[in-house]
Amino acid sequence: MTGNWNYPTPIRFGAGRISELAEACAELNIRRPLLVTDPDLVALPPVEEAESALRLAGLPFAVFSEVKANPHEGNVMAGVEAYRRGQCDGVVALGGGSPLDAGKAVALMVGQGRPLFDFVDEGDNYKRVKAEAVAPIIAVPTTAGTGSEVGRASIITDSNSKLKKIIFHPRMLPSRVIADPALTVGMPKKLTAATGMDALAHNLEAYCSPVFHPMAAGIALQGMRLISEALETAYNDGANLEARSKMLAASIMGSTAFQKGLGAIHSLSHPLGGKYDLHHGMLNAVLMPYVLEFNRKALKGKWEEMAHALGEDPLRWVLKIRQKLAIPNTLLELGVPEDAVELASAATADPSAGTNPVPLDDVAHRQLLEDALSGHLKANQIA
Repeated sequence: MTGNWNYPTPIRFGAGRISELAEACAELNIRRPLLVTDPDLVALPPVEEAESALRLAGLPFAVFSEVKANPHEGNVMAGVEAYRRGQCDGVVALGGGSPLDAGKAVALMVGQGRPLFDFVDEGDNYKRVKAEAVAPIIAVPTTAGTGSEVGRASIITDSNSKLKKIIFHPRMLPSRVIADPALTVGMPKKLTAATGMDALAHNLEAYCSPVFHPMAAGIALQGMRLISEALETAYNDGANLEARSKMLAASIMGSTAFQKGLGAIHSLSHPLGGKYDLHHGMLNAVLMPYVLEFNRKALKGKWEEMAHALGEDPLRWVLKIRQKLAIPNTLLELGVPEDAVELASAATADPSAGTNPVPLDDVAHRQLLEDALSGHLKANQIA
């Protein structure tokens, strides 16, 4: 019963709070922010509202939107160039997980003299960072899934190896978060489903992790409860602000909790997403029941606690919600080929594998991939 515990950052939560963006900049002494977003979002209301808040306060800013759905190191370094060209002194990362991760990585890299992947989360690589040179970061999520706004890392794809790599430093944790659920109202159904299942995966895997962290465990359990109350409503009625608020809170809770660890859902989705450029949340949603079934024997009392939070047997609930959200049943339906089983060793090497409740090796990962490709799941008969 030992552990190293960290908790996140100041969060301004509530509808309409994007209007406080300039105040958050002032608190961090940011006078010329770089607004990092993605090409789909740059012309939509959330970015327009952020820009309006900055203009109203008389703050000049630059915009960088060249961020792919699975950002790679080229996106990050292009953002660094935009930061320097705009003579910026801070980053406002606005969007889903991709621009949030990219923005945090840009803030890290603007003052470094080493390549990005020198800071991969292995050993004490983070000590290579010139901590005083990391730019201040404000995070503004517009999806309710990754929770990257309260994380100390970014997931960036290595464009050469096609592997997702975790870049980590404590100062990558945004110094301010503006969590405005009204910004998530415009999410289409498919994105609501994928990001919502991503938030569920974070809470669920964090709770199942064997690492001793009772605070994170409590947050993860409550996060699952909020998702059980709100995800279906948010999907069917995207303008329901109460459901959107619960989902945004649950997303933040999942990311806060997963410092306790993740598991096979993520150890599999990371290499699959890197190689096939697929949405992380959708991969998590497809993989979830196969991993749940695999881990069930090790969860014992936790299974009953999750059942209480979700309102019924966890595996049964997951299968039902996937059907309601039109989530594909197999990886093949996402376009993943059968030879993806060869990614088993990459999954074993992923940091998330180490905190799965059942020990993982290449054989276990290969079996999980085969099951998720074929749809082989004993629990399908109870769905």
